Amino acid sequence: MANESIQGKIAEELRGVDGVEIKATIPDRQIEAALALYGLTAGDEDPRFIYFFDTPDLDLFEAGVIGRARRVVGGDHDSTIKFRPVKPETVPPLWSKLKGFKIEADASETQTAISASLTMKVEKGLIKRVAAGEVPFASLFNEEQLKFVLAMAQRQFDYARVVPLGPVRAWKWKFTDPGLPWDLTVELWRRDDGERLLEASIKVSVPQAAVAIAAFGAFLRDRGAQTDECQQAKTRWALEYHAAKAANGVPAVPSQETASS
Repeated sequence: MANESIQGKIAEELRGVDGVEIKATIPDRQIEAALALYGLTAGDEDPRFIYFFDTPDLDLFEAGVIGRARRVVGGDHDSTIKFRPVKPETVPPLWSKLKGFKIEADASETQTAISASLTMKVEKGLIKRVAAGEVPFASLFNEEQLKFVLAMAQRQFDYARVVPLGPVRAWKWKFTDPGLPWDLTVELWRRDDGERLLEASIKVSVPQAAVAIAAFGAFLRDRGAQTDECQQAKTRWALEYHAAKAANGVPAVPSQETASS
């Protein structure tokens, strides 16, 4: 009965959500062991570069808005506007008609946060030009994304103060493990100061969420992983560091990217 009660509570919290991503942050001291366990190498293959766009005071982030652009060398480039947290019932249904829109929950053994996001592809080379200050950051986001900001935030921001923050270099792997019925995703982020963050995650449906949260935690412990007690979110970890640099007049430096595509 207790398990049924927990499952019912989680299902109620996630009403209106399209899917659930269950995440766990692995402490830096265990990153090398975690990568070695699956034979993963953070080399020059398939690198990703992630930029955020905010003021040096993180005005957008503090208002629940995340602006992000992502370059995958040899792959697609995209931009995302995300709001977190949201209540699904307050999101106008017209947005769900757009390709690239989703309402998703990020969950761990200790907390759950629901977000609404709209992602669109951008032309190759544009992200680097924006980061270099050659074109305005708003060119990364199309008309629907800009309307999404206005509709969801219901306030104006001082976009003149928005600057590129980053890049964070990232590697992402997706594979199966016989100990899990869901695909396992491992993502490594590295800042230019050498600090790293490793996140392991699975994606499940809402009806599976309660069972999957417990199962994923047990799986990680069985693999010898000790999850980060503070469960650092990648976005905050990256934003706070790069915003501090921007506040001190240090701009985003696309030249740190070794790949040219």
